Amino acid sequence: MTGYLLAIGSAVWLGILTSISPCPLTANIAAISYISGRIDKPSKVLLSGLLYTFGRILVYLALGVVIVYGATSIPGLSFKLQSIMEPVLGPLFIAVGLLLLGVFSLNIGGGGMSDKMRARIDKMGIWGALPLGVILGMAFCPVSAALFFGSLIPLAIERSDPFLLPSLYGIGTAVPVVLFAFLIAFAANKVATAFKKITTAEIWVRRITSAILVLLGIYMTVKYFVK
Repeated sequence: MTGYLLAIGSAVWLGILTSISPCPLTANIAAISYISGRIDKPSKVLLSGLLYTFGRILVYLALGVVIVYGATSIPGLSFKLQSIMEPVLGPLFIAVGLLLLGVFSLNIGGGGMSDKMRARIDKMGIWGALPLGVILGMAFCPVSAALFFGSLIPLAIERSDPFLLPSLYGIGTAVPVVLFAFLIAFAANKVATAFKKITTAEIWVRRITSAILVLLGIYMTVKYFVK
């Protein structure tokens, strides 16, 4: 039970860390600002922020279901994957931690929107926030890809949880987005200050999380091989 609660907390925390990382954070603010520029009521700005985050949550949930459920539902493969995850999870956490620390980097091309897609989203008004969230949710940056595919998915496979953990990860990514949607709706002049503070805090949050991932990875690796 304690292990599963730890997994739940880790999923939410990984989502928050993903959302406050420079690349996703900038994309989220740009998306909410883009949508809010076409809306004249603060309440609708907040609603657009919620629709946008729901779109991103749908992406993470869909990927979690496809990858985790697909991997664990095949007879014989589920047990094999779970047994493989035990020795692999430790080194994987170490690799993700070192990536977050900037020891090495990944080159992942981000997705974008065509002019045709942007025009369609504009025509949808406030509801365009939902497909925009889906589109940007699929445009993984190196950090978000490492946290999702390198940490959350292996954790979900180990726990055979294709639904709850990816959903909680998505909810974690929604927290800063909703905050900025609120600021844009009711205190637009505070956005720059909040962005600066979150960016500064993100550096230390990322370093602390990186250190925890590396130490946890070392512990899990030593625990598995030294029995």
